[in-house]
Formats: sequence, C-alpha cells, structure tokens
Amino acid sequence: MIKLEDVGKVYNVGGEKFSALSHINLSIKDGEFVGILGSSGSGKSTLMHILGLLDKPSYGKVIVGGKDTSKLSDNNISQLRNEYVGFVFQQFNLINNLTVEENILLPTHYAKKKLEFDTKQRADELLEELGLTERAKFFPNKISGGQQQRAAIARALVMKPGLVLADEPTGNLDSKTGKEIMVTLASLNSKFGVTVIVVTHDQNVVSKTKRRIFIKDGKIVQKYL
Repeated sequence: MIKLEDVGKVYNVGGEKFSALSHINLSIKDGEFVGILGSSGSGKSTLMHILGLLDKPSYGKVIVGGKDTSKLSDNNISQLRNEYVGFVFQQFNLINNLTVEENILLPTHYAKKKLEFDTKQRADELLEELGLTERAKFFPNKISGGQQQRAAIARALVMKPGLVLADEPTGNLDSKTGKEIMVTLASLNSKFGVTVIVVTHDQNVVSKTKRRIFIKDGKIVQKYL
C-alpha cells in the first residue's frame, strides 16, 4: 500500500512561498489501477514525484511498501525507489546508443543487492509479453513510438516493482497507439498484480483506469472542473 498522510509541498519562489500541494491524504492499495487527473499547474506532477520518491514533502508522511520514508536515509530511499517503483515517461527516456534489450535491463545494473531472479530471462519474458522479441537488438530510433513506449514499460517492470508510475504515457503518441498503450497497462496491472498509477491531463486517458483521483490547486477534489 501507498499512503500519504497530511502531505504538502511548499516552494520558495522569488522570496515568496508557493504551496504546490496542500494537506493531501491518500491511500492506494496494492494492485490498483489508478488515474490522477489534473490540468497544468494543478500539482499532479509534484504529487507524482512524491509518490515515486523522486522528491520529499515539506510536511506530512509518505508510506511506501510499508515503510515510513521520513525515517529513511537518502541512500535507503534511493534503494527503495529502484526496487519498488518503475517509471514510464511521456518522452520514453530510452538511451539511443543502447538496444531495446539493453534499455530494459538498465535498472538491474543499479541494484544495491543481489537480485533473486535471472535478469536476462526476465527481460526475455517482458519482450515476449510486450511483443518486442523481434526488436530486442534494435536501437530506439529504429522502432516506432508505440514500440518505444512498450520498451519503456518493460524497463519499468524489469525489477518486479510493486508500483509503476506512468507520467502522461500517451502524450507523444497518436490516439490509436495511445489507446493501445492504455490497454497494455491495464493488462499488465491485471496479469502481474502491479499497482499502476497514470498521471495525466487527458480525461480520455484517465477514463481507462479503474479509480480516478482529481487534483486542482494542489488539493484533491471530488470532481474534475
């Protein structure tokens, strides 16, 4: 489970305080498929960074995988993030001079402890699951945008995380391919039981998730306005 208790984030901008998030209380159960919907400036990206352990709140408590992150060192948070969270980004963020397979395996090289599974076998399974086996030795600029995003999803899953955070995963894709990516995320959520959180400004995208959270002006609201 992921739990945020009275979480807020305050930035100092030009000598003035700006509240990006204010008193967020949120629980996401293991295995959920959740959409977080908000417009530009709503605070959804800040919320994603905190959920993904990329940033710390100014106040409040963040509990991820049963661990109170406020009690962890920076190194321990980094290790927890690498082991528990997989990321999928709008820009794919693949490394162009690495093959698809090498990109997928990249997170395994940063593991701080011995992994209890065969990483090559895991990559092969994900390549097959996502229809990329024949593209394993290709470089990212030689495959389509949809294939690049599926490679990014495979990379997010390679460490067998408890959580996959997808930030505008369809933003760089045409509508047809975007729908296919959402179907893929839903299927992986169902098949592997991994918690999937999709952060987006697109109501069509969030409609494909099973639970929707709306954020406006740094606060969770009942309706998206």
